[in-house]
Amino acid sequence: MGVQITTLIENSLGEHTGLETEHGISFLIETEAASILFDTGQSGAFIRNAERLQKDLSSVTQVVLSHGHYDHTGGLRAFAAQPYAQECTVWVGDGFFEKKYGKFGPSYQFLGNDFDQLFLQQQGMTCATVTENKVEISPGVWVVTQFSRSYAQEQDNPRFVLIDEKTGTETVDDFHDEVLVVVETGKGLVVLVGCSHPGILNMIQTVGQLFTEQIYLLLGGTHLVEADDARIDRAIDTCIDTHISQLGISHCTGERAVAKMEKTSENFFRNCTGTSLRIG
Repeated sequence: MGVQITTLIENSLGEHTGLETEHGISFLIETEAASILFDTGQSGAFIRNAERLQKDLSSVTQVVLSHGHYDHTGGLRAFAAQPYAQECTVWVGDGFFEKKYGKFGPSYQFLGNDFDQLFLQQQGMTCATVTENKVEISPGVWVVTQFSRSYAQEQDNPRFVLIDEKTGTETVDDFHDEVLVVVETGKGLVVLVGCSHPGILNMIQTVGQLFTEQIYLLLGGTHLVEADDARIDRAIDTCIDTHISQLGISHCTGERAVAKMEKTSENFFRNCTGTSLRIG
């Protein structure tokens, strides 16, 4: 079988027009040893898409949530309501349950999760917090966090903030809770990212520091939607210079960055809802 990765939901629609889309992302990772869900979109739509794509989610034993934003975790409640979800392990980064907001002038919008650790416990699910820089959760499947912050242009976005409920203190969210998934394959590493808030270049660099194998495929959101042209160009150049063979980035990458990558890199493809990749 090798490895198969299916995009259960994403912002855009591909050839299968019967699928649902939403601002969010969810991947099903199938290896010879396990089925793992990476992110759950913002609703239960990914479950309905899985049924239409004839993907059996009852085999999922582990869920990895990239960070505590609603468009990556909002479907967890719908998944937890399924009888097969009991006894699943949910992997999150340190700080995942902190209250996350988007700041727009004087107003704040809650962007966080609609569940807590008690909810997971009540559903019979185990919550595991990743406290090391990499953890192998299944043979050849790793969760990575604690990203290096070497690229000066990848600064924390002051629009995203954390608010302490007890003190009311506001701090800029550095997304120390964010994680990515690395899958070892015969062609190299497959790296799946949720939103890449710590900076996609920082995250790629960290993977390079932790693994000896080459990155074969980068898949997911890079949050270049608010980046200037210089940062977008640097991201593209780095992906080319590090010899990443396939780029399937989308979601929060932004149309401007996607269009540039499509024009610049012959290895780029538009990843969308329903895309399935088989890697030997």
